[in-house]
Amino acid sequence: MSRIHQHDNLVRVEVVTTAEQLLHAHAIRAICFMEEHGVSARQTYDGNDYQATHIIVYAGDEPIGTARIRWFKDFAKMERTSFRKAWRDPRVIKRCAEFIFEHISRKGYDCVITHAKPVYARLWQRMLGFTPAPGKEPLYFEGHDEPYIELVKHLTPPDNAITSASDAAVLFRIEGYWDIHSEFEAVES
Repeated sequence: MSRIHQHDNLVRVEVVTTAEQLLHAHAIRAICFMEEHGVSARQTYDGNDYQATHIIVYAGDEPIGTARIRWFKDFAKMERTSFRKAWRDPRVIKRCAEFIFEHISRKGYDCVITHAKPVYARLWQRMLGFTPAPGKEPLYFEGHDEPYIELVKHLTPPDNAITSASDAAVLFRIEGYWDIHSEFEAVES
C-alpha cells in the first residue's frame, strides 16, 4: 500500500478563507509552476488571483494541492490546479476535483471549463469526465512548448443551489460554508 493510500483519511479539501491558506496555495503554485515547469512569477500569479475562489488541499496540516476557480456569466473556470509531486495520485486529484464540482454546482453553475496541455487534457478527460470544447482551437502561450486545449464538463446543480431566492442569511455566509450559521447571525428564540 502506498504512502498516499495509507494517509487518505488525512486528505481534506477546503475553500480558502484565510490569509494563511492563500499563502499555502501560492506556495504550491510556486513549487509546481515556477520550479518544476519554469513558468515566470508574473504568469504564475496574474491579476486574477484577487477575483477568484481558491481551493486548498491538505494532508493533515501539510498543504499538498491547490486550484483556482473564476466565475463567468454561465460557467466557472477551473485553473491553476497543481499538486506536489508526492501527492499526484488519482485518488487525491479526484477528491479535489469532486469538491470543486460540488462547489461550482452549489453556486448554480452547470458548466465548468478548464485548459490543459495535451498530456493533462487526456487525464482530465479519462479521470474527471471532461470533453474537448467543440469548435475551439488549441491556444499557445509564450514560453510553452505545447498548446492548451479547452475542456468542458457539464454539472447538475443540486436542489439547494444558491439562487436569488435563497434565504438572505445564506448570502451573508462565508464562501463554501453556506449551511453553517455565521457567528454574527441573530438566533431567533
